[in-house]
Amino acid sequence: MNIVVDTHTHTLASGHAYSTIIENALSAQNKGLKFLCTTDHAPEMPGAPHYWYFNNQRILPRFLHNVGILRGVEANILNVKGEIDLPASSDQHLDWVIASLHEPVFAPASEAEHTAALINVIKSGRIDVLGHSGNPNYPFDIERVLQCAKEYNVAVEVNNTSLTGKSRKGSDVRCDKIVAIGKEVGVYFTTGSDAHFCEEIAQLDLAVTLLAKYGVEENKILTTSTSRFLNFLLLRGKSAIPEFEDLY
Repeated sequence: MNIVVDTHTHTLASGHAYSTIIENALSAQNKGLKFLCTTDHAPEMPGAPHYWYFNNQRILPRFLHNVGILRGVEANILNVKGEIDLPASSDQHLDWVIASLHEPVFAPASEAEHTAALINVIKSGRIDVLGHSGNPNYPFDIERVLQCAKEYNVAVEVNNTSLTGKSRKGSDVRCDKIVAIGKEVGVYFTTGSDAHFCEEIAQLDLAVTLLAKYGVEENKILTTSTSRFLNFLLLRGKSAIPEFEDLY
């Protein structure tokens, strides 16, 4: 399985990461990636930038070190209603929106509340992918949420850092269940390194192994092809990106 997109990466702007976007792009080039999604933490995460930072990503070149740059964010799910911590006016400036549950923003609650929050953020139409949903602090009804994700064309991330045990310990067990059920439901998957340092860019081996374990077809893994990834964005109702015209 050849992965050409890393859909979850952080820069210094996140407040607890250690590389610039230029350093991340150079690492992506060295590791053979075609696309890099830059997805810093949204404002409610401690140390994260103001929403202007995300709106202003329009100044970023579409290619850095010959790697296509997707302008994104890792937004925080704020509440059971599925609201996220960016104004709706930011959406037009973003190619790729991850929605994640983070302890400093959404205190772990009941399975019913987590399930409602995930379903409602999917139905909001504002997000493209659920981030690191294997976190054992946030149990949810996997089948209900993934059925909703399929219906609304929202992808499910397989987060490599969650599988290493370095953070969100215990995620590997739930990630296994999510991929097994997701394969049967027919959701789209992405692979994200969740890199917080440039050397972690494209570290996706554990995610790839898990997807292979359940025989997930490549046409359901968005990161195996630039055209597959870009056409998913079109499916999500986003405009074509002129600079990537030859990559569709």
